[in-house]
Amino acid sequence: MRAVLEGNRVSRISVRGFAVASATAVTTVGAVVGVAAGNPQATDEKFEATASDATLLADIPVGEHAQVQVASLTQQAEAQAAAADSAAQQSAWEAARVQAAKDAEAKKAAAEEKAEQERKERERASRNAVRDASSFAAQSSYSVAEVQAMARQMVPGDQFQCFSNIVDHESSWNYRAQNPSSGAYGLVQALPGSKMASAGDDWRTNPATQIKWGLNYMNERYGSPCGAWSFWQANKWY
Repeated sequence: MRAVLEGNRVSRISVRGFAVASATAVTTVGAVVGVAAGNPQATDEKFEATASDATLLADIPVGEHAQVQVASLTQQAEAQAAAADSAAQQSAWEAARVQAAKDAEAKKAAAEEKAEQERKERERASRNAVRDASSFAAQSSYSVAEVQAMARQMVPGDQFQCFSNIVDHESSWNYRAQNPSSGAYGLVQALPGSKMASAGDDWRTNPATQIKWGLNYMNERYGSPCGAWSFWQANKWY
């Protein structure tokens, strides 16, 4: 009997209701018999018992167990939905963070590329604006200040300090300086000095010709006077 009841999901309340209903029916029949037999007291007692059982049955709602189950499932569904929303929000936040990092990196790279292009443009413009050696009138002699002034007009502004550093160490701006042991000559100590003939036949006496040759040498071999100065600092020669 228990297996049958559990298999058909019949609750204890349902069984009890069936029993009470059966007892009520029996009692009702007994009451009718009692009246027929002339025993009204028995009839009253039976009816009181029936009313009492009906009151007890009414105290326990038949659908209470089902309602509890439905409430539990609803809570579980709500909890799962909340967890799913939280996971979706976390995933969206992480995706947004990764995208923001990529965008920032791309902007940084673009800014660096733009800055490098602008630097190269300035350098080209500066080189195009400098004076050529042939634009200076030849003199019999030149002071250090005059030679430096010529260099400022021939060397790009952002490269002049590096150029000046090298000349300071090599010749102290003496365009007639000569190394007695190696034969290096001039402002930039070309070795041999005759190399500077490619810039002009007056390489021995014209500092502008020496500056022109030295600037071309630094650009071709080291990329710029600053590249030459970096090498000089590491090796004490260039």
